[in-house]
Amino acid sequence: MAENTSTAYQNQVIYSVFVRNHTPEGTFEGVRRDLPRIKALGTDIIWLLPIHPIGEKSRKGSLGCPYAIRDYRSVNPEYGTLDDFQRLVGDIHSLGMRCIIDVVYHHTSPDSALAAEHPEWFFHKADGSFGNKVGDWSDIVDLDYAHRELWDYQIETLKYWASMVDGFRCDVASMVPSAFWREARAAVEAVRPGCLWLAETVDPDFIATLRGMGFGCLSDCQVYEAFDLCYDYDVYHLFRDYLDGKIPLERYAQALTQQEVIYPTNYVKLRFLENHDQPRAEFLLPDAGALLNWTAFSFFQKGTPLIYAGQEAGCTHLPSLFDKDVVDWSGPDRTALFQRLCALKKHPLMAGSAYQVQALPGDVLRAVHRSADRQLTGVFSVRGRSVLAAVEAPDGRYENLLDGGPVEVRDGRVSCHGAPIVFESVR
Repeated sequence: MAENTSTAYQNQVIYSVFVRNHTPEGTFEGVRRDLPRIKALGTDIIWLLPIHPIGEKSRKGSLGCPYAIRDYRSVNPEYGTLDDFQRLVGDIHSLGMRCIIDVVYHHTSPDSALAAEHPEWFFHKADGSFGNKVGDWSDIVDLDYAHRELWDYQIETLKYWASMVDGFRCDVASMVPSAFWREARAAVEAVRPGCLWLAETVDPDFIATLRGMGFGCLSDCQVYEAFDLCYDYDVYHLFRDYLDGKIPLERYAQALTQQEVIYPTNYVKLRFLENHDQPRAEFLLPDAGALLNWTAFSFFQKGTPLIYAGQEAGCTHLPSLFDKDVVDWSGPDRTALFQRLCALKKHPLMAGSAYQVQALPGDVLRAVHRSADRQLTGVFSVRGRSVLAAVEAPDGRYENLLDGGPVEVRDGRVSCHGAPIVFESVR
């Protein structure tokens, strides 16, 4: 893992924005006007999905996917000008937040500037034509990092954007050589000390498939050599399998606790219930009690939680990446909930703790953050049911840090009425 990664990221919250669909006008200015509301949630970092021009060749949908980039060194004119972008970033900073942008270095659009100027920097099929390793990604062509000149170009591009922004979320980082990321991190550090590096890592089946095809694909452990945060796709499939009734809750809990011993001490995972590639939480979890508990658990988890724009408005619809599909902000307002969860995330025991998750009878997750003498216990009835749950805390009365209500521990148990419980105690 990056040796200088701070566990302070475990006290912070990331908010993800797709500029095109965030507002009806779909511009940097539209996002800028919404910044005070985003900040008021408790947001620390704003992640903007790709801001660059989109290719036209093999375009999907009417407007194309933002991950099919035509030019890494300019902004999408549909969003505004570079001055507009810089004004947005300036306001993010003035509100005390950081800004990270998407980096899509595994591929470009087929009609990208690089494809025209340096076709030799691309992966080619047996017949010599441009190609890609993942068949359904038909609107992109893969880059080939066997070329040193490509490394230099990409790193110079990162340094250019690092003069404006505070970090990068790197798309399918697992499919780009780790040596490149390590060199890029070191070079960018000279321009933006403390630059944040978030990697979209991939699930185990995807790694196995690509390696089986003879292609390189990094494990999370390898990615952590250069990055501060990795996705939790190493366990996300187990979360979905539990929801589908394929595995017991214990299997998911065990995988979460195992992260504590297979990753470095200062590892940071991006924790999410939804993102631009996955269904909305309100769609996956139609039961209100289950949704509340899973949402609270995602923030209680060790790591950095993600809010995908619209999650706080109870959206069930996942906006299209290929067409104009504005977030519906008229749904149930979850602002107060996310404000409480973001405030809880600042608790000192959330960062640098020893962390353990266990599944209890009745579909309950019990998670604990421990320091030398204190502990933070969370009880989450993930079916939204009333249960009596065992806890490892001294008998007594405590405060539920989520709603201010009382929590009583008696004979090593708490009575959970279907809502999440979080309390602090001595060890």
